[in-house]
Amino acid sequence: MVLIIQLLVIALVILSTILTISVPVTLASPGQWEKSKNLIYTSISIWVGLVIITSIVNSFIV
Repeated sequence: MVLIIQLLVIALVILSTILTISVPVTLASPGQWEKSKNLIYTSISIWVGLVIITSIVNSFIV
C-alpha cells in the first residue's frame, strides 16, 4: 500500500512540474492558448484527480 502512495506522489510531482513549466509558456506564446486549451484543461483535471485519489488511498494507511 505504501508503494502505491509513493507512485501516486511521484506521478503528482512529475505532473505538477510539467504544468508549472507548460502553462506559463503556453499563456505567454501568441496563439498557443487556443491550440493547447483542451490539453491544459485535461492535464489540470488529471492533476486534481491524482490529488483526490492520493488523499483517499492515504486515508487507508494507519
